[in-house]
Amino acid sequence: MPATSAADSRLPALRLAALALLAILAISGWMAGDKATWLLETLPVMIALPLLAFTHRRYPLTTLLYVLAFLHCLVLIYGGIYTYAETPFGFWLRDWLGTQRNPYDKIGHFMQGFVPAVAAREILLRGNHVRGPRMRFFLVLCVVMAISACYELIEWGVALLSDQAADAFLGTQGDPWDTQSDMGFALLGGLCALLLLPRLHDRQLQRLPVASRIPTPQPARR
Repeated sequence: MPATSAADSRLPALRLAALALLAILAISGWMAGDKATWLLETLPVMIALPLLAFTHRRYPLTTLLYVLAFLHCLVLIYGGIYTYAETPFGFWLRDWLGTQRNPYDKIGHFMQGFVPAVAAREILLRGNHVRGPRMRFFLVLCVVMAISACYELIEWGVALLSDQAADAFLGTQGDPWDTQSDMGFALLGGLCALLLLPRLHDRQLQRLPVASRIPTPQPARR
């Protein structure tokens, strides 16, 4: 039988985090100067929140993944308030690094690789879809790059449909290689997640309710 949220002691904290995120999202919508861009930037948050809530009972995630998803949502919401090219933190980072453009969008694309890498790894391990660590490493990066490529296609579609919303949503800031660097940062995020978090992730996978843990491989029958 699937694990249920009744057996999950993290449920009060998860509910509190969800309510906090909803409050932050609502405040950000009120603060945002460009409502259309805010909607485009925060739409993933609006999709992820109900999805995580509805799937928690049958498919609870590791605490690590919930925390990373929460942080990713904050990055998206902050970018939605100001647009990625106009974030105050990005301007501070630009001055500190001595770059010519606001680099906040690269943080967003790094997280776009970092968090999905952990999510893809968790799904592959729990479903016992891939046993070899090298193939799993490769497939996780493939998922990361596929998500990044799809997002760039969405940005392209927005650019075709709305010139006004496209400039703020794309945030290229005159960089002709913005699309390539965005995907590069997503790849970097995926690599960092796979190189830095496996041990912590594996420990947390074993702490999940019994029905949600990684299945133990059974010996082949003769």
